[in-house]
Amino acid sequence: MKNLFFSALSLVAVSSAATLTVVHAQTQPNAFTVTGTVVKATPGSYVYLETNSQPTRTLDSVKVDANKSFTMTRPVANGGEVLVLNVGGGQKMALLVEGNEKLSVKADGYVMDAKTGQHGTATVTGSKNMEYYAKLDALRTGMEAKISDWNKQVAVATEKKDTKRIEQIEQDYTVAQNDVVNKIKAMLPDMGASLVSLFALNFIDINTDFDTYDQLAQRFQKEKPDSPNAKALIGRVARIKGVMVGSEAPEIALSDTTGAVVPLSSLRGKYVLLDFWASWCGPCRSENPNVVRMYDKYKDKGFAIYSVSLDKDKESWVRAIRNDRLTWTHVSDLKYWQSEAAQKYGVQGIPATFLLDKDGKIIAKNLRGPALEQKLEEILK
Repeated sequence: MKNLFFSALSLVAVSSAATLTVVHAQTQPNAFTVTGTVVKATPGSYVYLETNSQPTRTLDSVKVDANKSFTMTRPVANGGEVLVLNVGGGQKMALLVEGNEKLSVKADGYVMDAKTGQHGTATVTGSKNMEYYAKLDALRTGMEAKISDWNKQVAVATEKKDTKRIEQIEQDYTVAQNDVVNKIKAMLPDMGASLVSLFALNFIDINTDFDTYDQLAQRFQKEKPDSPNAKALIGRVARIKGVMVGSEAPEIALSDTTGAVVPLSSLRGKYVLLDFWASWCGPCRSENPNVVRMYDKYKDKGFAIYSVSLDKDKESWVRAIRNDRLTWTHVSDLKYWQSEAAQKYGVQGIPATFLLDKDGKIIAKNLRGPALEQKLEEILK
């Protein structure tokens, strides 16, 4: 059964499409101001402004006055930042700032009760970034409520072995998830070249909606070409364009388990499955028996596999190859997610596969299981 967990990020998080940095200058013309009220605050308690990173770092703080209010002004790094406002040492909210905003906060200062699940409430207004951020948050929480109910229904249906009900719930989930994505895509044109538009991309799969990413990257390139936050997106889109179906596969030349360098191009003349995986990747290991079966079936018909591991421990990598009986070409630079090959191919998750023809051109992407077998049967019959 499909995993019914909706893959929305916590909304106090930096978009993977953006690289946001913090400046330390005390004065800057594009500073933002945030003014707020904390309903349950004790006069003299503090409001903290923190980095959106792990570990969190405090950038500034201010005392709540006798009227339970506070005001804080802070410079903004070029291109904007995602910061965290920590009210009363527990209730947190994200601030997406690009400079010159006058934000208004109303918070109750209440932290979630672990026993009851009750959350505090807070609103941040005063900019387009925060307006759309609130809309994204509403879509996320609405979806989470549905998923909580569906998971309960799945548990009941599983006990009753009611496969039809489970299939219906999966269909309902897919429809609801697509609805959320479509709503976000409809907002993107008005979001413009902004921080919140970069954040919104976290809800959209680049593999199935590349055009959405491409259009936003082009908009940033035109309107804010120097934005540090957009450069990661622009670069990622450019890399993926280079590995689209029909493109020549970029060269990879990494060391195998013996230390010998093996170029991907050395397999020209065969159909090649370029497979990104790792010993620590559960879904990769689960798929390996299918890949072994297909390799054994087609290896004498002009089919080869070139596996790139995102491992960082050689012993674990070699042991997984041996235990899973993977008898084809294996290479790695043991750099984990910093793997040069993975970055060159825009790999953001594994397993990830690219099927190459005899001339080294990409003819399909992310085929697994029956879909891969069907494609191999078609080209190698």
